[in-house]
Amino acid sequence: MLLRSIRRRIALCGVTTAVLVGLTTTGVAAPAAATPDAFRPQLVTVDTPTRADKQLLQTLGLDLTEHAGHDYVEVVLHTAEDAAALVAAGLGYDVRIPDLLAREAENNELNAAYAAATERSPLPSGRDAYRTLDDYNADMAALAEEHPDLVKLFTLPHASLDGRPIYGVEIGRDVQGPERGLPVFLMLGVHHAREWPSGEHAMEFAVDLVSNYGTDRRITDLVNRSRVVVVPVVNVDGFDMSRTDGELVDLRVVDEGGTASILGTPGNAYKRKNCRLVDGQDTPDGTCAIAATSPGGYGAGVDLNRNYGGYWGGPGASDLFADPTYRGAAPFSEPETQNIRELISGRQVTTLITNHTFSNLVLRPNGAAPDLVPGSEGIPLGDPYDEDALRELGDEMAAQNGYTSQHAWELYDTTGSTEDWSYNATGGFGYTFEIGPDEFHPPFPEVVDEYLGAGQHAGRGNREAYLLALENAVDPEMHSVLTGRAPAGATLRLKKTVATSTWDASIQDTLDTTMTVGPDGRYTWHVNPSTRPVVMDRQVETVSGDPVAEESWTGTTAPLQSTDQEFAVTQDVDLLEITLDWPTPDDLDLEVYRKNADGSLTQVGSSGNAVAEKERVLLQDPAQGTYVLRVINFASATPTWTLTAALFEAETSTVPGLVENWTLTCERDGRVVQRVPVVIDRGQQLRVDLTACGRR
Repeated sequence: MLLRSIRRRIALCGVTTAVLVGLTTTGVAAPAAATPDAFRPQLVTVDTPTRADKQLLQTLGLDLTEHAGHDYVEVVLHTAEDAAALVAAGLGYDVRIPDLLAREAENNELNAAYAAATERSPLPSGRDAYRTLDDYNADMAALAEEHPDLVKLFTLPHASLDGRPIYGVEIGRDVQGPERGLPVFLMLGVHHAREWPSGEHAMEFAVDLVSNYGTDRRITDLVNRSRVVVVPVVNVDGFDMSRTDGELVDLRVVDEGGTASILGTPGNAYKRKNCRLVDGQDTPDGTCAIAATSPGGYGAGVDLNRNYGGYWGGPGASDLFADPTYRGAAPFSEPETQNIRELISGRQVTTLITNHTFSNLVLRPNGAAPDLVPGSEGIPLGDPYDEDALRELGDEMAAQNGYTSQHAWELYDTTGSTEDWSYNATGGFGYTFEIGPDEFHPPFPEVVDEYLGAGQHAGRGNREAYLLALENAVDPEMHSVLTGRAPAGATLRLKKTVATSTWDASIQDTLDTTMTVGPDGRYTWHVNPSTRPVVMDRQVETVSGDPVAEESWTGTTAPLQSTDQEFAVTQDVDLLEITLDWPTPDDLDLEVYRKNADGSLTQVGSSGNAVAEKERVLLQDPAQGTYVLRVINFASATPTWTLTAALFEAETSTVPGLVENWTLTCERDGRVVQRVPVVIDRGQQLRVDLTACGRR
């Protein structure tokens, strides 16, 4: 209750009344005092040895980063109250960067030195410093102006909350001509304002394709066979504030002849969310730039990567406005996510990459663990229908940049994210890249290294990973293809209206894409499968029969002490289950380690449930070898326990799915002449003759 009160007090702080007079101020946060001894934002590593710890951490309203492992999550603490919340929750942490503002100033000095010493960087554009929003817009406009047959500048349909236009570029041969049914590859950057490298890499990839077109055979072939769409800055308001506030300066304050130095920042260098100042209400254009903000700029706004419709409102997305992962008033409530929704719904996007920082990860769907059960469906999520293919491409891309390829939920549970919606709603493959090892916007030379690769990954990096994703986008085995004949110049339309599941209900999505038949009357249209992955057959693994091997131990462990037992896995099995039971409503925890050849231990699982909840660790496909099972007496007065390890074969059950169809129409002079239902699977090519469209 105390933590909720803290968050509520933050949420109810007012904004500049001259700006928001007459508007409801619920949900607007105020800045910390800019004094030398004020609490400085910190980056800390929070100990989360169990899934329950991660779930607890997500309830505290703190600013979680995308840098996490099986036993930790890194968090930005903006205020002393944030630190107190961790302590009150009993979560231990280590401070990794004690003063992010000082680190920002240090990075600025490093960036200035790099720019002064560098005439042209190795990046495709040659840039030696982070772009501003104006730089992005100017660079996109210049690409289109200098390469009019290859690049088209476009404005997304919804301006930002502060009234800014949001731009993107489309790249392809004869890009000004009509749509000819080519597969679409979509690259996104800067959903989260402070994640500057995510926009840099998206923009550099666009420059890379354009500058090498016609001279690099591989790039030329890929561009000729696709349409590449790049939106480098999705969150233009938040990014502009973060980027301009990130230019820290020493302010000299004169007071009756005395001079004091302070490190000055309006508080938005580490802003995460968009500029939604009042929940559910718009504010006048320009309000965001002049309104008061919360410490770090994270309190007000909506986390755009929790606002997409797929499983919106579930784990890992807060319903409190002041929380960093606030999901918004409704699915797609924000103009920025509406833009991406309409962009994807109006194109056949066969592969998508959305860039973030940091953690050196390639994340794939789903964002929530497979054993979780959405209230809207009543059955476990399971793994994605295309898990094998998604994992294979993720692993191939991670091999180029040295990142870790994994499910998004293995970082922590997340719902309402970009690719969870896009993949499950359209079937197009989607991934999140978490760029860089340890900072939101590191010194610029690290941006160069991450894009081009460094060390053993030199010459590859994210550039090569992106090219692999583009190759996946154009590969007909990875999507579907419609071919046939139709009247020259006719408009072909694929459309379907479907129910997209949120966590507790559903919303309506309409996918509506078109192409124009060429002058020879033949068409080839690269499309996504007609049946969405979210409604396909779902496989769930369950334990099959009695264990093939089992061993039990009983013992006692003194308070705050631990006891180890060893268990050998000597055969190939599907599951290793370890359970810990005790007769009293006390609190024991369980940790599982695999013993390495040198005798060291690697943790492979843990369970630390609340008081009276028994502990269980389940390992899939455990490697043969010796495992150490550790019983920890966290808070038990009568610590007698029973520990059991068992090996099982697993049984895979299938939840039956549905078959959906596209409706394919042939239109002439704005009139539907022929209509055909189309059912097509991934990797399938289907001929649909529409010549009757010309006879009517």
